[in-house]
Amino acid sequence: MNSPILTALPLDAADSRMGTLLLEAGRLTAEDAERVLRMHRELGIRYGEAAMRLGLVSEDDIRQALARQFAYPYVLPGQAGFSARLVAAYEPFSPQVEALRAIRSQLMLRWFARGRRALAVVGTDPDDGAALCAANLAVVLSQLGEQTLLVDANLRAPRQQDIFGLTPRQGLSDLLAGRCDLDVIVRVPGFVDLSVLPAGTLPPNPQELLSRETFRSLHTLLESRYDVLLYDLAPFGSGADALAAARQAGGVLLAARKDHTRVANVARMAEHLVEAGAEVVGAVVMEF
Repeated sequence: MNSPILTALPLDAADSRMGTLLLEAGRLTAEDAERVLRMHRELGIRYGEAAMRLGLVSEDDIRQALARQFAYPYVLPGQAGFSARLVAAYEPFSPQVEALRAIRSQLMLRWFARGRRALAVVGTDPDDGAALCAANLAVVLSQLGEQTLLVDANLRAPRQQDIFGLTPRQGLSDLLAGRCDLDVIVRVPGFVDLSVLPAGTLPPNPQELLSRETFRSLHTLLESRYDVLLYDLAPFGSGADALAAARQAGGVLLAARKDHTRVANVARMAEHLVEAGAEVVGAVVMEF
């Protein structure tokens, strides 16, 4: 007796990729994947919808798989140890991140399209939100597929190590002092196009370190290796560090906080930055 010939309805490319991604992420077992496939074929619905109907995955799981399918990475809350305020990583479909993408578009048109690669972000005082602004911008810029490096150049009270949940390590200050090499740059988990250079050991002379030829040489080297180089600077009110680093970056994005930052302080900061040789590209008002 001849064996029966079994034929299978093929998955289209998108559904096949969705199933593979859910399996790779550990959201489905092989047995679960077969159950989803049967429902997908019997009802003629999308693979992800079938998986959700069976209660095997959540809407967040599907969104994450879609994000990977279209090379748009993000992470689920609590998954990577990032700060909850890193909304670009956790909540890519929120109104706040839509606003960040609008800022990104303006920066791409007004600054990076002119052949520029570096941009500094600075506020007038520690509570203006400049570090959060820089971190979230770095995420959305990397989601464009731009190789992005976020440099924590706040050598007085650095924030990026905490925002990205990095373990204490050497960084920018140690590089400038010749105590380490570029291995201190950290690739951010879950974001293949995003890296962070932490501030490193807090030095007694941050202004001098950022004013030396060593910093200019490092800046040139980093510009040659990354599509976007984003600097998070010390608050303008903390010293002249911001002037030295901003002059090297060439362009500056001012960060202010709603109902907190004084307009007169922002205007004075902008004036000093221009006098130092930096171009003020724009300003962002943070609300948190």
